[in-house]
Parts: sequence; structure tokens; C-alpha cells
Amino acid sequence: MSGGERKQAYFTKLNQLLQDYNKILIVGADNVGSSQMQKIRKALRGKAVLLMGKNTMVRKAVRSLASTNPTISYVLPYVKGNVGFVFCRDDLNGIKKVLTENKVAAPAKAGTLSPSDVIVPAGPTGMEPTQTSFLQALNIPSKIVKGQVEIVQDVKILVTGQKIGSSEAALLARLNIKPFSYGLIINTVYDEGSIYDAAVLDLSDADILARFHSGVQNVAAVSLSIGYPTVASVPHSIVNGFKNVLSIALTTEYSFEKADKFKAAAAAPKAQVAAPAATQGKPAKEAAPAPKEEEPEDEDMGLGLFD
Repeated sequence: MSGGERKQAYFTKLNQLLQDYNKILIVGADNVGSSQMQKIRKALRGKAVLLMGKNTMVRKAVRSLASTNPTISYVLPYVKGNVGFVFCRDDLNGIKKVLTENKVAAPAKAGTLSPSDVIVPAGPTGMEPTQTSFLQALNIPSKIVKGQVEIVQDVKILVTGQKIGSSEAALLARLNIKPFSYGLIINTVYDEGSIYDAAVLDLSDADILARFHSGVQNVAAVSLSIGYPTVASVPHSIVNGFKNVLSIALTTEYSFEKADKFKAAAAAPKAQVAAPAATQGKPAKEAAPAPKEEEPEDEDMGLGLFD
């Protein structure tokens, strides 16, 4: 197949995928090898379709389809760098789980940027005592224990975005530490015409409900403040109105069905307080005579002995 035929086949496949799938995960593919890519494709089989390609070809295909589906053009600003498309339909969280599980551990490479913080843990290193100077060059406190070098405390030797030096890379290699893991990273989500950050996929149902409740409370508060009724504020307005009418009923002779039980409850404590007060003017009933205490037996015994 010639180069032109391959391009045409790629355009045809991309156009078909853009029409068949309503959701696209735009993923970063830095440091992902071909063998790892094949494993990811296999894991996604039956769930989603992974398509890589040159960004110029992708942009051209997207622009050609934008005439019939204008919202697809929203992905154009995100087609930059080493990215690919994962076409799927429904289970975005399930696809994210597959991509997360298909990451591989990787060593630190000198000259590259650290994608995360790296901490060397305290403990034995297996290095010979002659190599303490190597650790001292990186300002890592150490001591000799049982003929080997031991790191005294945890030390952060790399921070996110820092360029990895040869010393840091060599130390991590000697300690057999592979601090990084590489795989397809979800950058952006295209969902039926909407574009949002991949962090949205981390939200649980509880998080969404909590934010929804917070939004409803804010709408209700604003509506009550400006006196503009909304679905969120009407229940509060009804309750506040009922409280106002009830307070009038409790302080006047006016009453209505819903207020009767409140009036009865308010009158009950007064009746209970009035009842003891009414009995204060009446003579108290004679108390039953207290039983006569019997004289102790030892006194009787004493009188009988001395009579």
C-alpha cells in the first residue's frame, strides 16, 4: 500500500470512528512503547478503540467532519504533542480504570523532567562503605551499619518538573528504585459536544450530589434575599409564611386547623403550672399517722433484769 493509500485509509477510519462514537478521551502517550501500546489495545478490545496518528492528519480529518458535526471542532485545541484518541460510548470510568491498570514502572532517566516527587526511603541500601561519598554529594545523611551504608532518614531528591541529573538517576538505579510509571494519561474528555478536564472522572456520585445541594442552597438564598421566587426558594417561603401565621394564631384568639395542635401544646404547660398553684390555698389532707416505733428489745431486757 502506497503512502497516499495509507493516508486515505487512515482518514476513512478516523472519520468513521468520529461518527460512530459520541465520547472521546484525548490521552497523552509520552514514554509509552509499542509493546505497551499493544497490551493497552488488547485490554480495550470490545470496550473502546485506541487510535494514534500524526496531529496534522487528525486536525484535517476533524475539520472535514466539522461541517456536519460542528461540536467536534472543540477537540482541535487539544490535538498537540504526543496524543492519541480513545473512542468509547458509555463507561468512561471503566475505560479510565483499564488505562490506569496498564501502566509500567520505569527508572529515572538523566536529562528528562521528573513527573512526580521522588523520595528515597530511610534504611539499608546494600551499598559498600566506600560509597558514602556518593550519598554525601546528594546531601543524603547516612551511616555504616553492619558493613553496609544505611540512609538515616527519608530524603526527597526530586520534585515534580525538576530535570533529573545523572547523580540522581545513578543513585535510584543502584537502589533498584523505579519511581515512575508510564502509560496513557487522560488529558481531556469530549462527551457529546462538551469538553471537560479529566479530573471530572474522579468525582463520585456523593461529590456530585454534595455540589448540587450546595448550588441549590445558594440559589435559594439569593432568591429569598431579592424576593424572586424559584423552585429552590418556594418551599422556604411557604415555611416562613406558615411560621408568621402561626405566631399570630398563638398570640391572638385567631386559629386554624394546623394551628390547633400548637395551641394545645402551648397551653398544656400553663395548665400543669396552674394546677399546683390552685392547691396552695386548700388545707392539706391529714397525713396518715406514722407507725409507732417499737422499743428496742435490749431496753426491755434491761428493765426486767433490774426490777
